[in-house]
Amino acid sequence: MIQLRPFRAIRPIPKLASRVAALPYDVMNRKEAEKMAEGNPYSFLHVDKAEIDLPEIEDIYDARVYERAKKNLDSLLRDGVLIQDTTPSYAIYRLTMNDRTQTGIVCCPSVDDYMEGRIKKHELTRADKEADRIRHVDTLDANTGPIFLMHRPNDELDALVNAYISTIQPIYDFIGPENVKHEAWLVDDAETIEKITQIFSGMDALYIADGHHRCASAVRVAQLRREENPSYDGSEEFNYFLSVVFPSNQLQILDYNRVVKDLCDRNVEDFMVCISENFILEKDPANIAPSRPHTFGMLLGESRFLLTAKEGTWDDTDPVASLDVSILYDNLLKPILGIGDPRTDKRIDFVGGIRGIDALAHRVKTDMQVAFAMYPTSLDELMDVADAGKIMPPKSTWFEPKLLSGLFIHALK
Repeated sequence: MIQLRPFRAIRPIPKLASRVAALPYDVMNRKEAEKMAEGNPYSFLHVDKAEIDLPEIEDIYDARVYERAKKNLDSLLRDGVLIQDTTPSYAIYRLTMNDRTQTGIVCCPSVDDYMEGRIKKHELTRADKEADRIRHVDTLDANTGPIFLMHRPNDELDALVNAYISTIQPIYDFIGPENVKHEAWLVDDAETIEKITQIFSGMDALYIADGHHRCASAVRVAQLRREENPSYDGSEEFNYFLSVVFPSNQLQILDYNRVVKDLCDRNVEDFMVCISENFILEKDPANIAPSRPHTFGMLLGESRFLLTAKEGTWDDTDPVASLDVSILYDNLLKPILGIGDPRTDKRIDFVGGIRGIDALAHRVKTDMQVAFAMYPTSLDELMDVADAGKIMPPKSTWFEPKLLSGLFIHALK
């Protein structure tokens, strides 16, 4: 049983929504954020990456960064750029990219569902990144970036959402970064709110698609607030966190590709011999973007190959070992190229599939020696891993489009 509830969202006035809304803080570095927010005092990057307003500070975890984020959020509220809804509501949030549409519910799930395993994760989190968002949420007293959740398909919910948005005008409708169309409808009708809540209460689980650090941090802040308020009864806002929940059949995972700095002291001939033990090699294929599971494109200098994993190089009974990212790591990256923990090894980097094969070719020409194009992890694979209580290898999934921050904010009081 999933506990979901509406909330009094802090959100931009409609005419400024497109200027406030920004890509998530963790898909860019400081320099990129500065460029994106340049000339736009309303950009939510002034809240989510407040270090851009403190050029004298190099440490992005400096206490002054969080204090500045709080000041910037308060200014947007004081100046009327952001307003707060007077009654708890849900919202319907639709994103359209390249004629593909996904429609979700903006809501607040319970931290207890996360702690008790009904909101399922598939990634590990890094302590430093988690600590950063804990301080951000705690200082601002708000969840500023939504967690990207998904649920298994539900025809009743789809019908309810489609019927509802056919009767009212959206509160937001604009084209955002990457030419993605963003639309949102406020759900403040009591009957519809109750129906949405009931439908989710009949679900066994939700799954984190993206935002593991934001989710873990929101839960940790709730735990801290519970320690500070031992008489809490569970109804307090800090017991819930900001999310958008989408049906899994509307989502798409893109490939998350790998680039490696060197061949681990091997020459090219030896490298190719080692690969051939576990992979069938095809040189100069028409397309090195894999079209089926267990195949991998490879760029090595000016040469291009398609690798097909040989039978017996993976375990079909293990939902993690049978993933393509695991097959490549277990049979090539680790034993041949000597890659250790992909989370920390400086010799490997990762390139989101939205950047295309040309981005891999560029890396091979500049700072890397070999690149691997992956077949995307499927949504069923992700949910199977989460259901098994296991963790996927790092950088297994890349979701597009990204949810924008600043459109909906959840105050913890």
